[in-house]
Amino acid sequence: MNKYKKLAMNTMIFAVGNFGSKILVILLTRLYSSNINPADSSTKELLEITANFLLPIFTFSMSEAIIRYGLDKKYKKAEVFTTAMCLNLIGLALMFITAPILKLIPFLDFIDGYTILLLVYVCTSAIRSMCSQFVRAKGYVKLYSFDGILATLTLFIFNIVFISKLHWGVKGFMLAVIFSDLCSSLFLFGFANLRRYFYIKYYNRRLARSMMRFALPLIPTVIMWVITGFSDRLFIRYMHSDVVTLGEDAAGIYGYASKIPNLISMISTIFFQAWNMSAIMENDSKDRSSFYEKIYGAYESILFIASALLIAFVKIISPLFVTAKNFKEYDDVYIYTPVLVIAVLFMCLDQFLSSIYTSTKHTKNSFWTSFAASVANIILNYFLIPVWGIQGASISTFLSYYLCFWARIIDARYYIPFRFNAFRSIINTTALIIMCVMIVKTPVFYGLWTFLLLAMVLFINYNSLMLTVKKLLRK
Repeated sequence: MNKYKKLAMNTMIFAVGNFGSKILVILLTRLYSSNINPADSSTKELLEITANFLLPIFTFSMSEAIIRYGLDKKYKKAEVFTTAMCLNLIGLALMFITAPILKLIPFLDFIDGYTILLLVYVCTSAIRSMCSQFVRAKGYVKLYSFDGILATLTLFIFNIVFISKLHWGVKGFMLAVIFSDLCSSLFLFGFANLRRYFYIKYYNRRLARSMMRFALPLIPTVIMWVITGFSDRLFIRYMHSDVVTLGEDAAGIYGYASKIPNLISMISTIFFQAWNMSAIMENDSKDRSSFYEKIYGAYESILFIASALLIAFVKIISPLFVTAKNFKEYDDVYIYTPVLVIAVLFMCLDQFLSSIYTSTKHTKNSFWTSFAASVANIILNYFLIPVWGIQGASISTFLSYYLCFWARIIDARYYIPFRFNAFRSIINTTALIIMCVMIVKTPVFYGLWTFLLLAMVLFINYNSLMLTVKKLLRK
């Protein structure tokens, strides 16, 4: 099977595995908005982000290293899994030792009453991530995809029990995630027979040093992306303004507005799971530049088309995600969604370009580009949120991801050169921005203008997409 067919096959398998789980996630979003008020929703979002902040620090980003080294035929699978898991467990032990420091940080007051749950949440998420990534590195893509469905199904069931039936709110949400991750880890450990890959005698010090050198630059990279989302919510929650309404409720609304663009992220995640494997395995191939060019062209076109469709129909799609039946504050969530759709689009493109740094082991560049984006996000949040409120946070997020995109599209192509149509990208982006203005401001004939802009994006990218598809089909 050639590289193109293998990528397409893996993408289809991941799509089948992710489709059902993503539908359940939509239902979960409605369940949360029906049972958790905006203020508590803000706390829930911040706890999730805090967990995502702690994960790379205390696991040393070993989940990234395990897929990179696990796919490399130069390393023994048992040594990779055992070494990564041992480093992971050491990091988690350090987390429990240093946990009291979290209570000393003023703006982390929302973790009061949830500290133990938060630490257990991080542990179960870390173990599940290690198991699932190693299963993917072993090439068990069908098992990996099935686990995705199983994990989401158990998460859905636990949420119904803890939130809808027992009304435990934020606590119920955290317990649902913990039990779901635990079930997933046990399932993968058993069905993939991971026990035979985990023995202390397989621990390799030289490999551990190599994996740490690879993974350490990724820790601040992941943290920077988390900070980008974290700072938005903290600024909205704690800043004061005489112009717009801020606070816990506003932070909760922003959290739900960011859920809808996850449809774009869903497309990206499905593809990236397959693409990341191909990028690593084809790193030494002679035609890798051509491979990147064709795949990037199709990927970019799909994202722009999907984003344009989501923005155009956001008023129809929004109620499917968020219900205002019990909390009327959720009525205006759709207003803040369009700009976040573009932000997520460029986050996805940033992720694609990060695969170049991963496959060529230039992870330091991934750090510097994400660092620039995070600094820009914090500065923009400081100035825009007091003036434009929730919309200011959306614009800040978009601009920071857009900055990272241009930094990476210039830098990453030094390591794997491939042609990129900058003019088409700018035209597409401009069209989406104007569509956002139409939806938010609703000027006269805004529906007509939105339709015409949507048609333009479809026309520009359909031709490019079909050209790439035809080339791939001839392979």
